[in-house]
Amino acid sequence: MGPEATLARQKPHQTCCQLALGHVPACIQADRHAQLSKDIMSEQEKVTDNLTQGASTQKTAAGAATEAEAAAEGDNANAATNEPGFEDLGLSEKTLAAVRDAGFTKPTVIQREAIPHALQRKDVLGLAQTGSGKTAAFVLPMLTLLEKGRARARMPRTLILEPTRELAAQVYDAFQQLGKHHKLKVALLIGGVSFEEQSRIIDRGADVLIATPGRLLDHFERGKLLLTGVEILVIDEADRMLDMGFIPDIERIVKLLPFTRQTLFFSATMPKEIQRLVDQFLHLPVRVEAQPPSSTAESIDQKLVLAPADEAAKRAKLREVIDARKENIRNAIVFANRKKTVGILLKSMLKHGYSAGALHGDMDQYERLETLQKFRDNEITFLIASDVAARGLDIPEVSHVFNYDLPTSPEDYVHRIGRTGRAGRKGEAVSLVTPEDFRILAAIQKLIGKEIPWEGEAPSEEDIERVRARKRGRSGRGGGHDKEGARRGGKGRGRSGALASSRGGAEEAAAQTGRVQAREEGGRKRRRKRKGAGGTSAQAGDAGRAEKGAQKGASESRRKVSGNGDGGKGKKSDNKPAAFDETNMPAFLARPVERE
Repeated sequence: MGPEATLARQKPHQTCCQLALGHVPACIQADRHAQLSKDIMSEQEKVTDNLTQGASTQKTAAGAATEAEAAAEGDNANAATNEPGFEDLGLSEKTLAAVRDAGFTKPTVIQREAIPHALQRKDVLGLAQTGSGKTAAFVLPMLTLLEKGRARARMPRTLILEPTRELAAQVYDAFQQLGKHHKLKVALLIGGVSFEEQSRIIDRGADVLIATPGRLLDHFERGKLLLTGVEILVIDEADRMLDMGFIPDIERIVKLLPFTRQTLFFSATMPKEIQRLVDQFLHLPVRVEAQPPSSTAESIDQKLVLAPADEAAKRAKLREVIDARKENIRNAIVFANRKKTVGILLKSMLKHGYSAGALHGDMDQYERLETLQKFRDNEITFLIASDVAARGLDIPEVSHVFNYDLPTSPEDYVHRIGRTGRAGRKGEAVSLVTPEDFRILAAIQKLIGKEIPWEGEAPSEEDIERVRARKRGRSGRGGGHDKEGARRGGKGRGRSGALASSRGGAEEAAAQTGRVQAREEGGRKRRRKRKGAGGTSAQAGDAGRAEKGAQKGASESRRKVSGNGDGGKGKKSDNKPAAFDETNMPAFLARPVERE
């Protein structure tokens, strides 16, 4: 019962008492009035206390419910954030100790998903963008699995295939760091290094063999390597292998391996050709996707800058873009499509006072490693590189990536900008776009599934359509000019063209015959001279006259064959024999002749 109802019930009771008190003496009336007022006040205090206690009870219950809900939400949040650590993935104690020493605390998505399946000896197909920790995703389980067993001479236990020397060297460094508590022998087979030194390492036996496909096949063909003992095969950056044309070599290598091997296959993109290799190499693989294929990290701020087509003006635009970010650039990679462009950019940036170095495929291996080390040590601020540096190179804390040229393949764009924003760090990627790049830009945006914003002036849809129309028109006009030129030149078009072609061929044949005859005559004269027959001066004169006569005969032959013997007036030639017949015709001019 509420307080209002209780007070309303007391009001009529109090009125009746007052009416009754009017018939008693005043003293008694006062005493009774005081007593009644005291009782009424006491009863009101009880009601108020009950109401307060009820409200307090309700408040306490509501507070308890709220606290329970908060606790439940906290438990759910803790459960959501309580992701498994490296200790929960099944790695050995030696491997965990190396992980702790390296400063790793939590595994990435690809590591958390791939390592348990790899430890169970299952084939794994890993799809993740660059900078997601794919290297540790196969290095850590391999270290745990290789603790049992021993390597034999020339028979590696595991094989890791990498597309470039830099990637192979990076994986080698990862084994040196994470495998410091293991007594494993790791061999590195890459180009630019002596065969003998690599052969000595293989002869002693290797637990882990890291190689590029070309150098691996070179050792195998020399009989220095046996692949029948390989237990684990790792194919890293498979899409890059496809771009570099290594797929036939990989198919040949896989045929040399045992059928019972375990295969770990990693790629950032998934073209149809890569899917065919997966179906061919892997048996019931576990598919692990850290991010959708061909996606870019959200930590990378991507920008487009409209640039002129002229190369000098384009280089000036690049310097302008760099200067606008000078305070925020810790180090940066500038990508170009051609090695020649890399060299030109390097000279230009050095000329304008930038700290820069170059990296491309024609450099010696030691020069490439030295340049990379200088860039890691911040001795070089700008690394100008071709796509050799676009895949898998783990250069920490690259703050910016500049695409001087848009890559010809949309997948390469994903790998290029993946050099920044690694391991959750913030990064920025700026691409210079000329009007000729609009088509490849559309393919890139379609691949990554989002529009890249423009910085500064942006081309309109009319500009883009005008460039496309100009390309189509140029292509059509070019084809027309080629056809018209062919018609005018008579090359393979109609009877007149065939006649001109045959006539030109005959003239050339006659000239060739004259030159051959002149050389033969000169050779005979020189032989007679060496034998001492006749006077030296006379022989020289005879040889000169013979050579002049041979040249005159060749000229006469050309005129006769062309049918313009008399000063080019178009008169028919007489029936004199040609400069050559069946007996003296050169072999390369001989062909069947129809006779009646």
